[in-house]
Amino acid sequence: MNQLDFPILSLMMGLPMAAAIICLFLNAQAARWLALATTLALFVLGIVLWANYDIGGPQWQYVERSDLFGNFAWALGIDGISMMLIMLTVFLMPICIGASWESIQTRVGEYMAAFLFMEVLMIGVFAAQDIFLFYILFEAGLIPMYLIIGIWGGANRIYASYKFFLYTLLGSVVMLIAMLWMVQDAGTSDIPTLLNYDFAPEAQTWLWLAFFASFAVKMPMWPVHTWLPDAHVQAPTAGSVILAGVLLKMGGYGFLRFSLPMFPEASEQFIWLVFGLSMVAVIYTSLVALVQQDMKKLIAYSSVAHMAIVTLGLFAFNRQGIEGAVIVMLSHGLVSGALFLCVGVIYDRLHTREIDRYGGLAINMPKYAILFLLFTMASIGLPGTSGFVGEFLSLIGLYEVNSWVTLVATTGIILGAGYMLYLYRRVAFGELVHEDVKAMPDLSAREMALLAPIAAAVMWMGVYPESFMAPIRGDVGALVARIDRAAPEGDAHLKMGEAKAIAKDHAEGEAH
Repeated sequence: MNQLDFPILSLMMGLPMAAAIICLFLNAQAARWLALATTLALFVLGIVLWANYDIGGPQWQYVERSDLFGNFAWALGIDGISMMLIMLTVFLMPICIGASWESIQTRVGEYMAAFLFMEVLMIGVFAAQDIFLFYILFEAGLIPMYLIIGIWGGANRIYASYKFFLYTLLGSVVMLIAMLWMVQDAGTSDIPTLLNYDFAPEAQTWLWLAFFASFAVKMPMWPVHTWLPDAHVQAPTAGSVILAGVLLKMGGYGFLRFSLPMFPEASEQFIWLVFGLSMVAVIYTSLVALVQQDMKKLIAYSSVAHMAIVTLGLFAFNRQGIEGAVIVMLSHGLVSGALFLCVGVIYDRLHTREIDRYGGLAINMPKYAILFLLFTMASIGLPGTSGFVGEFLSLIGLYEVNSWVTLVATTGIILGAGYMLYLYRRVAFGELVHEDVKAMPDLSAREMALLAPIAAAVMWMGVYPESFMAPIRGDVGALVARIDRAAPEGDAHLKMGEAKAIAKDHAEGEAH
């Protein structure tokens, strides 16, 4: 089904591709303006996509398909989950261009082209309906990010970019072999068809492990997370925003789109592995974050802990867990992006990310301190912010499956409050000791324009999450129906609602 009768998804990929090529031949200022205009146009197209999306309609909408050769087709289409992740992408990209306006002064045209090309690939990953098209776009996303870190990154950028590239590439080689086998077995590379194809349970085990090797690195899950802190620390501010905001979500999207619906029995078979790694990640990375002296590294480790909540929610095998995991992905995309922007704002003034060099910023940068506090609270999961909704739902869903795992995950959230509040106290509160910190001006109009839309989105998601949950509800329901046959029995041995029924029967018995 395509409501608009024209290929809007292809347009959303073609427009930034053309702009990226043109940027290569423009001077710095012209390249900046073209990149900003293009990303804003894509945001408008994203709003058109959302406004015309038929909630309660067919699962796959805005579908377009052109058979190219063999089993390969240019096939695009989205469901509600894809649409929300595309909206996250087109929302953050203009902010990334704005964040690079003054900080990037060398090879500006190539820098803007790399970001625009990355937007093409990110939209394509979330919209691809052919498994080989997905793989090509999924892997090609490494290239612009590798260049952004390696050319415009910090002093140790070469090491960080190679580590990022090799970790994420090596994990995906096995996935390609699995995809080739799947297409051979099912006779199609069409993702909607594969979603309803029942692979043999013994084959599912190996296929699940092959996909897990790729998606676990992309999330990233412990212990294959070590590339992330290095990549974040060395990347320019906008690179960190898009890496945390969107690229990490490709791992979660992969679990949602492939691992769970295509291999439900194997997903249940390896639930202990996912829960075990996620529990370690929540506790370990939170403790590591507590002792960091570099602000970017602290936020990077917090990302690993938050994405562990996503994997726990996804593998809860129920509606609450999966809906919560999707909302955590959206919230984390906004909040972590905003936190990296906040670090970039003060780094541009003092050129250091060392926490101890700051202190007392609430005195001379009150607007900055207020916004930084909002995003800190959203990261912690304060009710009324986006962070609360997703984490609460994920933990409710997880509690149905395993109360002990839920206890560990909740401990991680408490530790999260510890390291984020400790960071905020050292940066914003206290006395203004250093003269160079005293001289730092508050947010400029450009910086305010970058942070204010994210603050509004964080509050909107926290106060009225239904706007974000309504489009995904039907798709989560279809996924739950697909995997329900393999759902594990909870340690309470009760299904949702049974506890109330037992309590009611008990009360009626006492009354008699």
